[in-house]
Amino acid sequence: MSGIEKICVIGAGVMGAGIAAQAANGGSDVVLLDVVPGAAQTAINKMMKTEPAPFMHAKMARRITPGTTADDLALIKDCDWVIEAIIEKPDIKQDLYRAVAPYLKPDAVLSSNTSTLPLKVLTEGMTDNLRRRFMITHFFNPPRYMRLMEIVSAPETDAAMVKRIGEFSDAALGKSVVAAKDTPGFIANRIGTFWLQAAVTNAYSQGIGVEQADAVLGQPAGIPRTGIFGLLDLVGLDLMPHILSSFETALADDDPFHALGKAPDLLGQMIADGYTGRKGKGGFYRLNTAGGEQVKEVINLQTGDYAPAQRPKPAAALVSKKGGLRATLDHDSAEGRYARSVFISTLAYAAALVPEIADDPDAVDRAMCLGYNWKLGPFALIDQLGPAWLAKALENEGRAVPPLLAASGENPFYRTHEGRLQQFTGGGYENIERPAGVLLLEDIKRSSRPIAKNMSASLWDIGDGVACLEFTSKMNSLNLFTMSMIDKAVRELPGRGFKAMVIHNEGDNFSVGANIAMLLYGAKLRLWPFVRWVLKRGQDTFQGMRFAPFPVIGAPSGMALGGGCEVLLHCDAIEAHAETYMGLVEAGVGIVPGWGGCKELLGRWTVSKDRPGGPMPPVMKAFETIAMAQVAKSAIEAKDFLFLRPGDGIVMNRDRVLASAKARALEMAKDYTPPEPVELRLPGPTGQTALDLGARDFMNKGVASAHDGIIAHELAFVLSGGDTDALDVISEDRVLRLERDAVLKLAHTKKTRARVEYTLKNGKPLRN
Repeated sequence: MSGIEKICVIGAGVMGAGIAAQAANGGSDVVLLDVVPGAAQTAINKMMKTEPAPFMHAKMARRITPGTTADDLALIKDCDWVIEAIIEKPDIKQDLYRAVAPYLKPDAVLSSNTSTLPLKVLTEGMTDNLRRRFMITHFFNPPRYMRLMEIVSAPETDAAMVKRIGEFSDAALGKSVVAAKDTPGFIANRIGTFWLQAAVTNAYSQGIGVEQADAVLGQPAGIPRTGIFGLLDLVGLDLMPHILSSFETALADDDPFHALGKAPDLLGQMIADGYTGRKGKGGFYRLNTAGGEQVKEVINLQTGDYAPAQRPKPAAALVSKKGGLRATLDHDSAEGRYARSVFISTLAYAAALVPEIADDPDAVDRAMCLGYNWKLGPFALIDQLGPAWLAKALENEGRAVPPLLAASGENPFYRTHEGRLQQFTGGGYENIERPAGVLLLEDIKRSSRPIAKNMSASLWDIGDGVACLEFTSKMNSLNLFTMSMIDKAVRELPGRGFKAMVIHNEGDNFSVGANIAMLLYGAKLRLWPFVRWVLKRGQDTFQGMRFAPFPVIGAPSGMALGGGCEVLLHCDAIEAHAETYMGLVEAGVGIVPGWGGCKELLGRWTVSKDRPGGPMPPVMKAFETIAMAQVAKSAIEAKDFLFLRPGDGIVMNRDRVLASAKARALEMAKDYTPPEPVELRLPGPTGQTALDLGARDFMNKGVASAHDGIIAHELAFVLSGGDTDALDVISEDRVLRLERDAVLKLAHTKKTRARVEYTLKNGKPLRN
């Protein structure tokens, strides 16, 4: 498609190494060079131990060849794309380009990952031939997880090469590519730096505490949970002086950025003292472990002293739950006035920068959402507040109203017209065009009504006889309403002319699992027949889906845990986003998989070509995975656990998952025949004894608790087939019954109920 098979990254620092890792994740062979001998190999070794992991699988590291710029520039000769990621000094970068040029293939692309230097500076003195295939490709850190890529090109840049890099970055690297103008900071960092600086300087001048600032600037506006100061700690305080200095030099004298003023002297003192954020001794927040306990502390911006964090809930933040962001900004309090000063300035700044930094509002919003994890971009936030409201607020403060904001008047920047999402660009509304091969459920919803809907799930027609089942409950947890919709789909879709179904949603996570509150309440009230019925209902639903008269394709992204994993295990095939994290984690809440997870994993290892013969290997594989609540940290890793089969697809770009799943569904529907049940031969009591011995060894080493041992014992009974003989053929129904019995037995214990209750309350497992 793009003709890019081999990539060279020059610069083995955090960014360069991360880019190399993501290129390897995407399937490319990679050369990683650095000026320092051994630095590239050291970077690879370090990434193998880094969390969150830059590599989607440890084997990806084998795709990277390390070297030095002094000895190994010849390795560039067969590379299709060379990415420079070295120190942000123009003269050093230009020297490197001259050194690299003789080794480049005639059609190879050369790009810089710079975040601060303009293209016109980097290309000074560059030959016309090299200038034609040079561009800026700005990745965000960490490159594996941050989806944004800003591409900056010049009029003389070969448009076909820009398209080639954009398409490859989209499909192979999973990036959402945004075209940016050759201006300081490009898009995301131009607005993001202004926002951060406005938050810091206004908090200092207005006497607002760090925690109060994060409370009113965070959740009310859909900003990451870290808040402003927490984000600065995460990014690293030592980066700010360099970025601020660059902006002070590069921006025009009348740019509103200068009016924000200098960062407080406290910032420089913190950096000098080693308080550079999470990578240092702490930052605006720190963990004090002096007394043997971890106490979260927060700095006083006025004095520089630390005190225990209080986690305040300012009234200005609380009112947002009913009145939205506007209620926060209108709140008559110090925190409300602070939030107003930061957001009105930031949103006005963003509006004033179109078309200087980008052609349209959608490019700006995508850059901020993907580069800074905002839930809504600046223009979507303006729509939430009301464009006329923002314009009036600026007028009341005696400030200029940006031309684009003035032109919008009472009209929103985004609207749905005839089923299409449109944006206001100054002269009127234009359709927002998706790249070819992208299918979004949000677009389907704009032009249609659901086939069926209840409080936890919906069914949508996504065209060509394919339906999409969407989970809609909190965190997409599974409950009886979810089961009802799956049953309805299996029962009614064929009669409505549908020939396949995809299970997909656009939430942060595919599904965090079953709503375990059903188990807790049933156990507390001793409603054991109800608990058994819920277990049987889930099993019957998933079995019904598995043997449906049409193919069912799972299309997950994010976490697919517990019951969410079990849904996918019962699909005919899966087209998974590369960032899918699957696992049967029920042991963490004190039970075993009870909706067919044990049965499915046993079946998959039974028919796997990679296992040794005999009844015990599949049991041991399933036991290890489930007892240790192992979670695959990528879709590639999920294949190691057989959560994904060898033939299941992996899609790098999340926006392409639904389209890929739909295509897979249509292909399978051509001559579809439901699968046959798997016949199992399980080892029985001897197998359980072997598994129990293994669990006891973990307990003796202190790795597992006594209750972990009880859970493992029940799991061993299920996976070994109970009281059976290794020569007997075990049906799937027999294993499903054993699952139900084991869950019920464990639910009777106080420690399992304590685990369930703790998880519901705290969102993490209890090891008791």
